[in-house]
Amino acid sequence: MNSNFRQVALIGKYQTLSSGATGASSRQALEDIAHFLHSKGCEVVFEHDTARNMGISGYPTMSVATIGTQCDLGLVVGGDGTMLAIGRQLACFGVPLIGVNQGRLGFITDIRFDGFAATLGPMLQGEFEEEHRSLIHGKVVRDGHSVFDALAMNDVVINRGATSGMVELRVEVDGHFVANQRADGLIIATPTGSTAYSLSAGGPLLHPSIPGWVLAPIAPHTLSNRPIVISNATEIAIEMVAGRDAGASFDMQSIASLMQGDRIVIKRSEHSVRFLHPKGWSYFDTLRQKLHWNEGVTAP
Repeated sequence: MNSNFRQVALIGKYQTLSSGATGASSRQALEDIAHFLHSKGCEVVFEHDTARNMGISGYPTMSVATIGTQCDLGLVVGGDGTMLAIGRQLACFGVPLIGVNQGRLGFITDIRFDGFAATLGPMLQGEFEEEHRSLIHGKVVRDGHSVFDALAMNDVVINRGATSGMVELRVEVDGHFVANQRADGLIIATPTGSTAYSLSAGGPLLHPSIPGWVLAPIAPHTLSNRPIVISNATEIAIEMVAGRDAGASFDMQSIASLMQGDRIVIKRSEHSVRFLHPKGWSYFDTLRQKLHWNEGVTAP
């Protein structure tokens, strides 16, 4: 039976799993999935660095950019961090992504490796739920010039230095002054990122269909400085008024050092990430499992 996806790219968590027992286990998992895809009529390619670092041979390899232009589907084997990294890179190409998690169920890598064949089989035949996740496009502006530019699927975090005191941040939304905040930092989170750092800072959960962002202060000096949800159609500008050794991180994977007077300008990206989930998938099922909402309760 032929798949709806002719050419499928496999991407693995090769950065930390390139050697040792865990690396061997991950390599075997990728090869098992590759054999399964081939049996379903898919042409299988590996992301170049995944194949090289995992020691996988016998399959064509492609760069991420080439995967974006040539492949019908990206299948990511790893955790949410792996998906965040590849999702940002492939968003501009519109390639749909499926996440397979070898460990604990992830928020965005929601298919367990054990029993992956029973789940992936129907999806390859077109039985899936599709959703789009928005991205943040942020840049650091210094003396009128952009000195750093990046995308984020989860969040942009402005943090104080490890050995310094609070930072003072001037926050504007669409050119309107909101507040000067003294805190350990500030999180600007997408709905996807609302279950990450923002949640631990007291921010609300946002359903992925909500076109909004969370602004969540980190350990604010004023206790009335609370998280707020705003439209993601706005432009947010945060100016570094005071503070030493501060930085801005994008999904905790790209980091820019900040100086006094820098402005971090944030807009919604024109691109979004396409996720495919098994038929019947529900965001609330994931929340229950990840946040243990049913512990001690018998589900109906």
